[in-house]
Amino acid sequence: MLVISERVNGQFTAVGKAIDARDPKVLQDLAEAQVKAGANALDINTGPGMENAPEVMKWMVESVQEVVDIPLCIDTTDPAAMEAGVKAAKTTPIINSTTADNWKMEKLFPIAKEYNAEIIGLTLDEKGIPNDAEKRCEHAMMIITKAMEYDVGPDKIYLDPLILPVGPAQDQGKKVLDALDMFKTLCDPAPKTVVGLSNVSNNAKERSLLNTTYCVMLMAHGLDAAIMDPADDQLMRAIKTSDILLNNRLYADDFLRV
Repeated sequence: MLVISERVNGQFTAVGKAIDARDPKVLQDLAEAQVKAGANALDINTGPGMENAPEVMKWMVESVQEVVDIPLCIDTTDPAAMEAGVKAAKTTPIINSTTADNWKMEKLFPIAKEYNAEIIGLTLDEKGIPNDAEKRCEHAMMIITKAMEYDVGPDKIYLDPLILPVGPAQDQGKKVLDALDMFKTLCDPAPKTVVGLSNVSNNAKERSLLNTTYCVMLMAHGLDAAIMDPADDQLMRAIKTSDILLNNRLYADDFLRV
């Protein structure tokens, strides 16, 4: 499974201060630590309400690329900042993200096409997150269909069924699993899938246990990628073990070290 680190994000205090001071070392040390912990990609987020967001995003991307060469997931709601980050990326970037709203897809699919980027599709629209798997699947089909109008193939799309916190929305955990099953039947080849894993444990105790258990369940339903914290050793061990048991990786006695 593709592990996308969630930590290079201006919402975290240390990262926010580093952005304000334009101190690349904080971002670089964090990026290197996340890769060492097992990240396959880094989500790069300026944080909300950032002035000069395109310049900040470009600076963040260039800073981390000085020390790591893994793919970057450009995470912003500002189309100009999105294009600045995608343009600065040296490896194939991931756009995070579009929704099923036409106006947003019409802004972001051209960027994905121009820069040969992958793109995350959130299965919601202006009405919010659907309550059931079927409606999530309808939004997913709209995203795939619209992408094809811009010559962005299903192989470039990650569909996100949108995890909600277990406390206030306990019934949604099973519905997300059902949505993952449905997504895989939408086209051939099947679109890839991704989740923001930490959402399930927001404001809950035993966050690591909740994240780890749910991640294993999601992987059993075909999850391809997760935006998460690779510094959580329990979670990373569970992912590596699940990849072995699901026959996604070749078994070796030292599989936890890889």
